[in-house]
Amino acid sequence: MEKGSYQNARQVDAIWSFLRYEPDINISNRISQAMKQLHFLQKRESEMLNLLIEFSSGLNVNEKEKFLKHLKHISKNYGIRNEPKTEYEILRRRIYSNILEFFYFINSQVQSELKQSTSEKSFSNFLNLISEFKRSLMKDVLTLADVDGYAEWRHKENDELTNLVQQRLFYLQNPKNCKTAKKLLCDLNKGCGYGCQLHHAVYCLIVAYGTQRTLILKSRGWRYSRPGWESVFLPVSNSCTTPDGISQSAWPGNDNVQVVSLPIIDSLSPRPPYLPLNIPEDLAPKIRRIHGDPIVWWVGQFLKYLLRPQPNTIKMLEQYKQKLGFKKPIVGVHIRRTDKVGTEAAFHRLDEYMLHVEEYYKSLELTQTVTQKRVYIATDEPKIFNEARIKYPDYEVFGDVSIAKSAAVNKRYTDNSLSGIVTDIHLLSLSDYLVCTFSSQVCRVAYEIMNSLEIDAAHKFRSLDDIYYYGGQKARYQEAVLPHIPLKPSEIELQVGDQISVAGNHWDGYSKGMNLRTHQLGLYPTFKVIPKIETAPFPTYPQVPLESTEL
Repeated sequence: MEKGSYQNARQVDAIWSFLRYEPDINISNRISQAMKQLHFLQKRESEMLNLLIEFSSGLNVNEKEKFLKHLKHISKNYGIRNEPKTEYEILRRRIYSNILEFFYFINSQVQSELKQSTSEKSFSNFLNLISEFKRSLMKDVLTLADVDGYAEWRHKENDELTNLVQQRLFYLQNPKNCKTAKKLLCDLNKGCGYGCQLHHAVYCLIVAYGTQRTLILKSRGWRYSRPGWESVFLPVSNSCTTPDGISQSAWPGNDNVQVVSLPIIDSLSPRPPYLPLNIPEDLAPKIRRIHGDPIVWWVGQFLKYLLRPQPNTIKMLEQYKQKLGFKKPIVGVHIRRTDKVGTEAAFHRLDEYMLHVEEYYKSLELTQTVTQKRVYIATDEPKIFNEARIKYPDYEVFGDVSIAKSAAVNKRYTDNSLSGIVTDIHLLSLSDYLVCTFSSQVCRVAYEIMNSLEIDAAHKFRSLDDIYYYGGQKARYQEAVLPHIPLKPSEIELQVGDQISVAGNHWDGYSKGMNLRTHQLGLYPTFKVIPKIETAPFPTYPQVPLESTEL
């Protein structure tokens, strides 16, 4: 019998004895009875584990350490585990996303009919009922993750994986001998805004990780802070910060070159396999199991390492939170205007954002009493705060007009502006839900950080425009799991197994993309596809083994 999740010596003996010593029962019945016996033993074993864990909570520190050591030995030798199948985790998240896509479709159809109908009231009542139905279904799916018995495993798995990646980055960035270490030189001053420059630094560190070169972040004279990166965040290395080396070369260099200079991602050639949206082959199965969008988790890990704050930054953020009275539940809203509107993004009214904020609170009220609805607004348009307080008097509106003013184009590259954007992103990432436009890099950074702070926050956002993407990324692909026959000229055909290069989600039940088999570009129902996770053979850093903390 193949070793499985619950197979231990007691189970094997019990089932084998039953099959061997009951010759009068036909083989079909014996197998059926054996499966029942296995199910019974699994249930008893799970109950026993829970009792043991509960018992351990009453022990003192020394007793508990000794007890857990014995329990770990038992678990290791007898294969006792309490973890879900990958297929279960993926299916659970797919059900949630498909409920959303179904609602987007119904909502879009009803809104379209409303514009042409004289019976507006009946349609509105119908839409309200559908909205309630959706919230109830989504609550049930989210509750499933709380009651399925795998919550502890998810926490533990995420912590172990996070620790492993952070340990690998620390190892990479702190070589034993900086004079002989291979280095990757990156100039932080890319000609763009703060969110874009953060993503530039992440890209540099990802390539450093992929090439096993220590990243040297050149930040002196940084347009946001002349002293450089270290004025706000900890150095990317404790021991290796100089670009010196016996040989230097522009990208891509070779193994014999000690220092390689990396260009911005837009002009990178040749392009290595390490760029987003690829994740490491060695970590992909684990990331895919614990997270709904693996690339967001992966990018979040690099931000987690890069954005370790200096003590003065920690003090600033904590003082601002206390001054503001920041508390949960709260929804983070990022409204980008000024130079973005009309060039990279469309104009969106405040009520477009608040529609989704209100929807979040309606859903939350199904599981808890909400005594005060709160919203944290980050924006470069100071007038938004007054508008929000007038139009939404039942909300407690958090935000800072001075931060909004410092985000103006003519004031953006100042110390005040840097403190403001660091604060805004920090508080957006701490919010329970995020409403914004993913065309903005500030919004995407906040979302990435949020996913480095939680186990899986892939569903805790609503973008008014783009799906998540990483500037300079490789294409995002989906795979068709259901066929589709076009119903309109704007739609494309799908066959099961087709690969689609995704252009975007229209948030009406349809996405847009190109079928790589037919080369047709058009719309298709989003529920008929699944994400295709792209991987690459990153280094595995065997020098940094994962320390197991399994029971």
